[in-house]
Amino acid sequence: MGVFVGIDVAKRQLDVVQRPSGERWTITNDRVRIAGLIERLRAAEGVALIVLEPTGGYEIPVVAALSTAQLPVVVVNARQVRDFARAVGKLAKTDALDAAVLAQFAEAVRPELRPLPDELTQELQGWLARRRQVLEMVLAEGQRLRTTTRAVRPQIPQHIEWLRHQLHDVDGALRTVVRRSPVWREQEDLLRTVPGVGPVLATTLLADLPELGRLNRKQIAALVGVAPLNWDSGQQRGTRHIWGGQAPVRTALHGHRVGRAVQSGDSRVLSPTLRGRQTEEGGPHGLYAQAAHDPEPDDAPPGRMEVGPS
Repeated sequence: MGVFVGIDVAKRQLDVVQRPSGERWTITNDRVRIAGLIERLRAAEGVALIVLEPTGGYEIPVVAALSTAQLPVVVVNARQVRDFARAVGKLAKTDALDAAVLAQFAEAVRPELRPLPDELTQELQGWLARRRQVLEMVLAEGQRLRTTTRAVRPQIPQHIEWLRHQLHDVDGALRTVVRRSPVWREQEDLLRTVPGVGPVLATTLLADLPELGRLNRKQIAALVGVAPLNWDSGQQRGTRHIWGGQAPVRTALHGHRVGRAVQSGDSRVLSPTLRGRQTEEGGPHGLYAQAAHDPEPDDAPPGRMEVGPS
């Protein structure tokens, strides 16, 4: 039958639950205690699966140690675990309860084991995450510039300019990381031959979508979250929407598409609200304006892309 383990990760501690025995314990989240956890799991007979959720990077040391010890560990989507908990009536939330739900999820769902990203891929993902953070700060400061007091206003453009320099440095680091891998260099060159694919989108696909090229078009669309999903019941035929999937990849694809539309003056891919704002204010708005700054877009005409709830 096997042993299924759920580990809830916090900054300072790890809560561990085993099924079907129900054994549970808590350890501090440090190298020595993680080594002891590995020995304890090795001593257990037939560990079939260990499941954790992503917790802002705090899970990386324990996941790396478990993987190095060749224990079957997988980091699962937190939304799936929350939905599972509600489905089985587990509405309360504590660290210990979360670990128990993770163990039950491992036993019932048995998510597929996936290879962990290597060191270079983790570095690329880190720079991509930093790029998204800097972009969010640029957009936030742009919104504040429109509403702040006259006395404070002069500081904001200075900060935006500094952030844009930071963005330039991050883009340089991304290019450097990609060029350090011969495989990535070849894949990036291939991706850049596709009309509309610039360096940012190509790098996002390399880092966050390693399955590209190994799955068919329907599978990859479902994985990213751009495959239209049915919403039917009885005689009712609901509107198809996209949902779930790889949000960073989906955002990069849509942002690049909209950015190209803004540059070309084709507003068909914009929502009616933003089309109105574009007309009223004489230019692109918010995130769509920033999307147009993706460097080196190709000259392919944009097509329609309908985006449902994410």
